[in-house]
Amino acid sequence: MLKIFVGFIIFAALATFVIIKGGSNLDMGGEKHGDEAIHAPAEALPGPASAPASESSADK
Repeated sequence: MLKIFVGFIIFAALATFVIIKGGSNLDMGGEKHGDEAIHAPAEALPGPASAPASESSADK
């Protein structure tokens, strides 16, 4: 029983430390859906996959 209590105290202290260090950047609202969801823009991946396809069709 003492081990469970000590483990809980350590976990609570760690959680408190993380919340305090997070500051105002910590979002405790959970999962967001709809308009309030923030999605990072997908970056265009530079790839040679599209370039050879257009060159091969021009060679024919």
